[in-house]
Amino acid sequence: MTISLTEAVALVDAALARGRELNFAPLTVVVLDPGGHPVALKREDGSGIMRPEIATGKAWGALGMGLGSREMGERAAKVPHFANALMAASGGRVVPVPGGVLIWKDGKLMGAVGISGDTSDNDEICALAAIAAIGCIGQTGATPPA
Repeated sequence: MTISLTEAVALVDAALARGRELNFAPLTVVVLDPGGHPVALKREDGSGIMRPEIATGKAWGALGMGLGSREMGERAAKVPHFANALMAASGGRVVPVPGGVLIWKDGKLMGAVGISGDTSDNDEICALAAIAAIGCIGQTGATPPA
């Protein structure tokens, strides 16, 4: 089971809408399928030129490690040498800070969303709101939802 283009576009649009409601800085949102392939991406006017890579790195790292990027960031702070090894092994593709959230539906991993543009905590707020808006559950930590 994988996230559809229709679901991914709805998720991206819901995340951007939440960012506007909360008056966050311009966001970039990417949705990846379970294999790490992009399904949808939008970058708001004024969102920095590196934001697509950062958002993708948050989502891709979450998929690669099987846990949300918030958890990866907490682990990186506790065990920096593992984080350095992870960065080397991934060719620098992993961004271990909040804003990369795994997407679950009916007990199945559907993909991941990554958001970059505001603070990482605010990026994650938009990700979780958007995941809920499409009827799915977000995973920010190590434990998949029941």
